[in-house]
Amino acid sequence: MTRRFTPGRRIPATTLTAVAGGEIRLPDPDGLLHLQFRRFAGCPICNLHLRSVVRRHDEITAAGVREVVFFHSPADELLPYAEELPFPLVADPERRFYREFGVEAGPRSLLDPRAWRAILLGVVLDVVAVLRRRQRPPRLRQPAGRLGLPADLLVAADGRVLAARYGAHADDQWSVDELLAAVRDHRSEPAGADT
Repeated sequence: MTRRFTPGRRIPATTLTAVAGGEIRLPDPDGLLHLQFRRFAGCPICNLHLRSVVRRHDEITAAGVREVVFFHSPADELLPYAEELPFPLVADPERRFYREFGVEAGPRSLLDPRAWRAILLGVVLDVVAVLRRRQRPPRLRQPAGRLGLPADLLVAADGRVLAARYGAHADDQWSVDELLAAVRDHRSEPAGADT
């Protein structure tokens, strides 16, 4: 039985350490928080997705949203990526937070045909980047596996989950447009409404 977070449920308060240093408070007392659960360091699908988030990061922050991205990889594997991204990464190689938030793994993550386009495009872009020495290839062996599923949660300052999406396959995650729509939906609710 999973422990998925649905709208209205509150996330536990905790303080995390970002891969590049610094503390991250969950929930964020200053505003909205977008928790992203991705796969492993160097995952082509995750790289493709995070490129889209980086391109529109100004829009996301202008909407009052802070990004925090979890990976089930060790910190040393994530550090080269963390130095290039404008938001904090959290290493969770034991998948503690994945379990706590009900984020699953399984063969369907890669076997679902809906993920294949992103897999192909992500691999091509990553191979080009590796050949140009702009990034290193992912480890062949991933300690926490390659079969993780993504998840996205939009969390209010009081810890209440406003919207959530748990992926059915490796590329089933919020686009930036879907994230911003969830923020608009939250802001358009009448004051005091409980989601």
